[in-house]
Amino acid sequence: MQTKIKIIIDNRPQDNILGEWGLSVLIRYADKNILLDAGSSDLFLENMKKLGIDVEDIDLAVLSHAHYDHANGMPAFFKHNKKAKLYVREGTSDDCYKRVFLFRKYIGIPHDMLSEYPDRIEAVSGDRRLIDGVWLIPHKTDGLESIGKREKMCRKTKKGWVTDDFSHEQSLVLDTDKGLVILNSCSHGGAANIINEVQGTFPDKKVYGIIGGFHLFNKTDDEIRGFAEKLRATGIEYICTGHCTKDRAFGILKEELGDKVCQMQVGYEISF
Repeated sequence: MQTKIKIIIDNRPQDNILGEWGLSVLIRYADKNILLDAGSSDLFLENMKKLGIDVEDIDLAVLSHAHYDHANGMPAFFKHNKKAKLYVREGTSDDCYKRVFLFRKYIGIPHDMLSEYPDRIEAVSGDRRLIDGVWLIPHKTDGLESIGKREKMCRKTKKGWVTDDFSHEQSLVLDTDKGLVILNSCSHGGAANIINEVQGTFPDKKVYGIIGGFHLFNKTDDEIRGFAEKLRATGIEYICTGHCTKDRAFGILKEELGDKVCQMQVGYEISF
């Protein structure tokens, strides 16, 4: 069974198709069209038209994590698609911030999204099968607060500010002819951790590839090379990255991992 993936939003534009800081991906799996994220604005709608995609044909949608550059397009999606349900991780809320000097900058989902579209949004817990061969998998790695601390990311709770542990982040996993393919839009919990989480969830299956951003734009060259070594150790065979990886880090990953790595841009197509 062929799986087709097309990048709708990424930082890197293509010809007359614009990009923005964010990510949106369309997956054609079996007879279903799955939207992963909707970028920072309603630009994804314009890009879909230019790419020959009808937003009304999307059957279900997934939010990778509760940040604006993946969720801000969702209200526009709900207005132009009347049928697809959006699956978010349990605990997703408008509570994500990043510390910038002495201030906390809001980086979360549209404040009214959850309350305005309750009949269109479903919060999932644990491992969730969406359709045959497609799953949502949460983080299962302890201590992810240390990554949140390094990234200066926090969440506003009724009990006060807490370090983000990325419990609102989830992986979309596809069972393809080449093995399992993971889509995780920013991989805040660490791409190597995510690969190991999925492998542990499906011990009898091969994890073939990972697609998404790796949040490397703010890492040093040495940190990126260490990251590449961790990816190599997982045995992963295919890596497609963009968005928050950015060009400098991609160049280093390409040096370290060679032909295993490719760079996404708006309109980029992948088939398995």
